[in-house]
Parts: sequence; C-alpha cells; structure tokens
Amino acid sequence: MQTWRDGRTAALSACDAMREVLASLGLPESAYAAIRPQVTPRGEPLVHLGSIPAAYVEQIAEALRGTRTHRERDSGALPI
Repeated sequence: MQTWRDGRTAALSACDAMREVLASLGLPESAYAAIRPQVTPRGEPLVHLGSIPAAYVEQIAEALRGTRTHRERDSGALPI
C-alpha cells in the first residue's frame, strides 16, 4: 500500500509541475483542467493530460521545440 501512496504523491507532484509550466506559457486554466494523477496497481505514477484544445497543444509543442538542443533536434530525441 505504501508503494501506491508513494506513486500517488509522485503523480500529484508531476501534475502540479505540469500545471505550473502550462500556466507559465500563458494558457488559461481551462486548457489544462483535465490533468489528473493516476497510479497503476503496481504503484507506478502516471499523469493523465485529458483533452487539450489543439491551439494550446501547438503552443506547448512550440515551447518544447525551443528547449531542444541542435543534437537533439537532429536525432529526434526529446530532452530529459
């Protein structure tokens, strides 16, 4: 049970981090209101992003593209 609780805590933290980043992009709260923490039966933390309007996803994608290095752009890998 503790593993599940720890996973839930991690998922909640990740949700908060994602909301903070999306807010910093200037997206309205309604654009990311569907973000929810999830935990697998084995305790793996997950984040369900829900449905996000396409225009906002374009903004998110553009912001992510701006964080990639030249090597990562060439390889297609996202930064960690």
